Amino acid sequence: MKPGPVIAMVLLVLLGMWLVLQPTLARGSADLDIKVGAMEIMLQRDTLDGSPGYRVAAPKSLVDSGFIPADDLDAFLNNQIESWNARPAWARNLLGFFNITSWGTFGWVAIGLIGQGAFFGRMFVQWIISERSRVSTVPEIFWWFSFLGGLCLFVYFVWRVDIVGVIGQSTGVVIYARNLKLIHKEKHRACAQAAPNPEG
Repeated sequence: MKPGPVIAMVLLVLLGMWLVLQPTLARGSADLDIKVGAMEIMLQRDTLDGSPGYRVAAPKSLVDSGFIPADDLDAFLNNQIESWNARPAWARNLLGFFNITSWGTFGWVAIGLIGQGAFFGRMFVQWIISERSRVSTVPEIFWWFSFLGGLCLFVYFVWRVDIVGVIGQSTGVVIYARNLKLIHKEKHRACAQAAPNPEG
């Protein structure tokens, strides 16, 4: 076995772990962690002109809220709760179902759904082709679906800060890419052998 795929796998696992670690460290630095609907608000203690208060560490949509004096924290949180409750019930339920805070983040969920759809598609195509030939067969399209699905799910799990998913997909992506490269090499070799010899 060549060391290249193993090295790529290790590097991708390390990259994924590093990407997941960044938001986890930010969460650990929060002094106050409050859930409002599907939104998790992380606050850090701060002082301004000697007065105690808080600054928003996450989510990014609230980071620019400025300094929140300790006496105004309840008003700030009530405002966030009112904002969440002002949404129609169907929107709150749907956002909660996908565990997202706004429709702008639905794109990330869509990437995850595309990845999951590709994984279903690979098995479905492999099953149909095997049934038609009456022999268990793994077609090239299986590996393309696997690669696309693995890449989408890797990105999705990084966004979700899910280390289990990141590790699982990072190793798979390299294996899928390696199989596609081996298939390409075999096709190239077969074409070279099938080409007529100009000297003969």
